[in-house]
Amino acid sequence: MTEPLPRDIPTWSDPLVASVSRIVGGPMGRHALVGRSRFWTPLRVVLLFAVATLAISWLGKAPCLQQYDGDNGPQLDWRNSRQYVAMCYTDSVPLYGIHNLDDGALPYRDSWVQDAGTPREQVRYMEYPVLTGLFQWANARLTEQWLDAAAVLPLPTALPVVVYVDHIAVWLALAWLIVVWAVVRLRPSRPWDAALVALSPLVAVHAYTNYDTLAVAAATVGLLALARGRPWLAGILLGVGGALKLYPLFLLLPVLLVAIRRRSVGTAVRTIAGAAVAWTAVNLPIALPWPTGWWEFFRLNQDRGPNPESLYNIVAHFSGWPGFDGELAPNQAPVVLNAVSAAAFAACLVGITVLALKCPRPPRLAPLCFLVVAAFLVVNKVWSPQYSLWLVPLAVLAVPHRRLLLGWMTVDALVWPATMLSYLGVDNKGLPTDWFLVTVLARDAVVVALCVLVVRTMLRPERDLVRTTVGDDPDWPATDRRGARVEDLLTVGTGVRLPVRVPHGKRGSPSRAGQRSEARHPSERGVG
Repeated sequence: MTEPLPRDIPTWSDPLVASVSRIVGGPMGRHALVGRSRFWTPLRVVLLFAVATLAISWLGKAPCLQQYDGDNGPQLDWRNSRQYVAMCYTDSVPLYGIHNLDDGALPYRDSWVQDAGTPREQVRYMEYPVLTGLFQWANARLTEQWLDAAAVLPLPTALPVVVYVDHIAVWLALAWLIVVWAVVRLRPSRPWDAALVALSPLVAVHAYTNYDTLAVAAATVGLLALARGRPWLAGILLGVGGALKLYPLFLLLPVLLVAIRRRSVGTAVRTIAGAAVAWTAVNLPIALPWPTGWWEFFRLNQDRGPNPESLYNIVAHFSGWPGFDGELAPNQAPVVLNAVSAAAFAACLVGITVLALKCPRPPRLAPLCFLVVAAFLVVNKVWSPQYSLWLVPLAVLAVPHRRLLLGWMTVDALVWPATMLSYLGVDNKGLPTDWFLVTVLARDAVVVALCVLVVRTMLRPERDLVRTTVGDDPDWPATDRRGARVEDLLTVGTGVRLPVRVPHGKRGSPSRAGQRSEARHPSERGVG
């Protein structure tokens, strides 16, 4: 029987990493000392990767923050559709003015008129969930204070909108560093899996596109709290995440399903109760005094039509189909589309529930979470490109196959330049709509393929890389794993892994004799 290793060695277990490692001398040697560095720990290295990726992402957005001297003084340089040509668009720039944050407006209380004097005229409020709206307001107030201080102190300054976006970026970057930290803590014996989160092309493209990293941080730390046996804290964090973006609340269904299979429903009840209490505590102070403004997020999601990246728009474009609701009047809600989208998501949830209750072993939490969020994105009428950030930590925790995940993230990231160039229009040398939609279809196909892989590992748990290298389910409380098979429980926390095939005679690599050691541990049988 092979000796279990306390930590996964990517240059031994992953051919892609082994090939890349030749740049710096090849795979790690067999007698190398692992885990002895006092400073360059895997966590710090992975966080450094994340800082570099976030810096690249910021450089990508920087062209949209450049100024020029106009007739009325310095102005933001978005001339000639710069935000699309440079692919640097970020929602923070236009929303600073649209939401009247530059004038001190209080979200949910103060309104504005959109499309005044046209058939689409409408009274509007902040359309984001409560914490995201207040996050924008707080940074607008910080911007005011910074500009006031810059008037008397030697502080760097620029246009108010630029200073505002800079403040926003600091918090968004910090949130993603927290995501990376949480993934490392969730996989202590596979810390290098978090490098996929840190170096993801989706982060390089979308870290500052919108405010999604905040919700991803809340959801991922919530999963970490649950894994460490603190369901109340996990629920509170998921509730807070739901007050930033709605998707963290979807993770409560996987928590319930795993709890049912493991006969530990109390854990799910406490998590769900914590989420309900946290979400209610955050929303009530806004919903009670300003119910119309608070309801704006839900109203807008009902009234808006399919966005360009949705499957419904793709089918309508290529088939000439007018859609479920036909031609809509200004500000008319697509009622049938809403019902179809909700029904499709409900059907997906039913299928995921049946899968979780019928699969051979109690399912792991992360794959179920990935399936639920991916199903929502695929069948929903809105899949904004930055929403794919929601999937990044869940995919890494669910199926840490580095080549597959890197391929998906690359394809998904390419949707962004295709989107920006399509907004230019063909007359301005932009990307034709057909090519843009083909890129989106490729992204959808890869995500569906990942879902198929996740389902396969649930039906054939002996093929699950996490089960065979880490244990039963590292994302569920270790003291609350009733319902797992005895052979699963024996592997929890051991870091058992399979012998790894490496090139014959490779200097510093395990010997072929060591590779032929027969694996007799239950977690190793039948794994290719």
